[in-house]
Amino acid sequence: MQLPAQATYVVIGAGVHGLSTAWHLAKELRTRGLGSGEDIIVLDKTGVAGGASGIACGVVRNNYFQPAMRELMAHSVSVWESDPEAFSYHPVGYMQISPEVMHDDVVQIYKEQQAIGYPSTLVEGERESREYMRNIFYDWQAENITSVLHEHRGGYANNVASIRALAAKAQAEGVQIHTGVQVTGLHLEDGAVGAVETDQGTVHCKRLVVGAGPWIRDVWKMLDLPEKITVKGSDGELHHDRDMWTYWSLREGVLGVEPSFLTDNDGEMPPVIHVDTDAPLYDESSELVTDEIWGIYYKPDFYFSGVQGGSTPYVVDQPADEVAVDPYGPESPDFVVGEDFARMWTSALAHCHKRFEGKSYLFSKEPSGGIGCFTPDNFPIFDVFRQNAYVIADSNHGYKMIGVGALVAKELLDEPQELLEPFRYARYETGQLHPTSHSPFPWS
Repeated sequence: MQLPAQATYVVIGAGVHGLSTAWHLAKELRTRGLGSGEDIIVLDKTGVAGGASGIACGVVRNNYFQPAMRELMAHSVSVWESDPEAFSYHPVGYMQISPEVMHDDVVQIYKEQQAIGYPSTLVEGERESREYMRNIFYDWQAENITSVLHEHRGGYANNVASIRALAAKAQAEGVQIHTGVQVTGLHLEDGAVGAVETDQGTVHCKRLVVGAGPWIRDVWKMLDLPEKITVKGSDGELHHDRDMWTYWSLREGVLGVEPSFLTDNDGEMPPVIHVDTDAPLYDESSELVTDEIWGIYYKPDFYFSGVQGGSTPYVVDQPADEVAVDPYGPESPDFVVGEDFARMWTSALAHCHKRFEGKSYLFSKEPSGGIGCFTPDNFPIFDVFRQNAYVIADSNHGYKMIGVGALVAKELLDEPQELLEPFRYARYETGQLHPTSHSPFPWS
């Protein structure tokens, strides 16, 4: 399919954000009599689901300490639920299992979930938490757990299948998706984006939507936006020369057992499990792995052919220029999960369930994980730059935020969305940052 010389809307990225925005925008144009999907083209340098969205672990949750994130995720869960078959979505629920240091945070999350009508169950106390978990898993044995927050909505989805479903929905509305097209630059005319340069020609446009996932920094440079910024803390302190983008290694993997190995006491698929604890963690040789707070998440997953999950990420040591070229390509130094993660994750599984004891040798050696691109406060940016470039910078929350595209589509048609207001770029200057929790994960 030949690249057109012009389009009203050009969307960069055929992942969850780019395709969701294109699909919803096409529907809005048709419904309002303002045009159709034929006014929209999507560009991707590889293919549909070729980047972060295509290797995401697929967890869908509402569990956030930040009220704005919680409301945004509740909206996104509703989009997942709108067509679970097409999106290959499994509404098994989600569980946050935590130590005493996180107790107050979890209670606050529960109360605010009730306030927005998001169904969940809170269990408090060490004995009560253990009993609740053993009613689900007979072999539950995690230590130092004093609260369980069980979300009854949420779950997980097949990464590639769900993104392909978004592509099909967009194409059904007339959207053109051009794959194998590398964006090489932007024409800035009178302070606005007038055209998108690619390795296959130039496309003139009226509006640009950037949904490039971990490649956001490259387009940020093309928009001539700052690589370093000053961030005003919530306490009023100014933090100068903060990197606009930081890259983290995302550590995920698969234990090669039958997914049915982790069914619940009734033989059914259990909720997605997330465990944080400050109990010392030991490996199969009784050697200490860590005595600091640690966290893992996991689920049985037929798409990954085993029990799949991950643990806390870490900042990539080398300069971002070296890893941002292709965060999901074989040249990425952290594309193949290291032995340190395998030791930690399999030890953590055994800490939680007796059934995983002695199973570390089944850890898959296949490439997994990837590189995530994070904002200065680790939360998304949804905002307009250079007059007509709408930037979706998800800070590694992307896959589960399938509903953001519906909100962005309305904003592209001059209908501001309250759910997106807390995620404007100006918050760094004003100090209206999102609160931080006691979780070991930077995105919670």
